[in-house]
Amino acid sequence: MADMSASASLAMTHLVPLAKEFDEDKVTPGVLGFIVFAVMALAVWGLMKSMNRHMGRVNFAEPDDKAADAAASDANRSTA
Repeated sequence: MADMSASASLAMTHLVPLAKEFDEDKVTPGVLGFIVFAVMALAVWGLMKSMNRHMGRVNFAEPDDKAADAAASDANRSTA
């Protein structure tokens, strides 16, 4: 355990000066990042709205077995 914390502190002492060399303005997403995120959010909203509209049109009720059998027998009689 002591070896692990020593290596972690050694790594931090080497990485902290590297982190301070970066300009804070260059690592932010900025306006372009916001625009991309907003476009993706609008696309997801539109897709969800479209999905809800299509799911509302789906008929989930299954036909009764007797009605399906009668329709099938009527179709067989008309073709025979």
